[in-house]
Amino acid sequence: MNNNPYQSAREKKGKPLFIPFVVLGDPNKEKSPKIIKTLVENGADALELGLPFSDPPADGPVIQAADTRALTSGICIDDCFDILKEVRSFTDIPIGLLVYYNLVLQRGVEKFYADCAEVGVNSVLIADLPLEHANEVVPVAKKHGIAPVMLVSELTTDERMEQIAEIAEGYLYVVSYVGITGVENAVLEQNVREILEITRKHTNLPLFVGFGINSPEQVRATVNAGADGVIVGSRIVREIMTPKRIGDVCFELKSAI
Repeated sequence: MNNNPYQSAREKKGKPLFIPFVVLGDPNKEKSPKIIKTLVENGADALELGLPFSDPPADGPVIQAADTRALTSGICIDDCFDILKEVRSFTDIPIGLLVYYNLVLQRGVEKFYADCAEVGVNSVLIADLPLEHANEVVPVAKKHGIAPVMLVSELTTDERMEQIAEIAEGYLYVVSYVGITGVENAVLEQNVREILEITRKHTNLPLFVGFGINSPEQVRATVNAGADGVIVGSRIVREIMTPKRIGDVCFELKSAI
């Protein structure tokens, strides 16, 4: 029996997964669970959810604005775990967190992963955690049954890829291009195909591609390149303030798979 919920979902669907991203607490604690429920109702096969952070170095202006909205509304990390608990009450699809290391350290590594397990989180990707410091969290994550997800890109060497493959679980987040999130026209099918082919030599984990995927055409290109899943953030987050549009955009992007 496969204990990897991402691999199980991929096998069950028989096609690549659609994984939308939003920031927890955006625009506030009351509306955030409703927005996430809309994503689930409109085709999300898994969820990637961000903890709001004041200085997210990997994110472009759209996600930064989402962080700002959430923080300005008064959201704290305890509130985010409350939202996650509510999300788990209406869906059993895989849930991954995308966080920055400072938030984990502030809460305490042990408590952070224990809290993740308690609310039903399946994986955590710490976007700014270097591989050299992964041993500070990976054993604790695995102890609590939380898959440590790692980033790979076209800059990742074979040696480094091998080291990542040894410790990663759940899936690998394949960065479609080197830069920040939300850049228009960033996805080139051939580039993604080459990154995926190299990565597959090192791991059997599902490979989910994100960064710069903004349209159904780019979703199709990413799937055609061989991705096991497509992660879309900025395109979804742009519609946060018009919730009626979120469902339509989510459905349109999912339908491209």
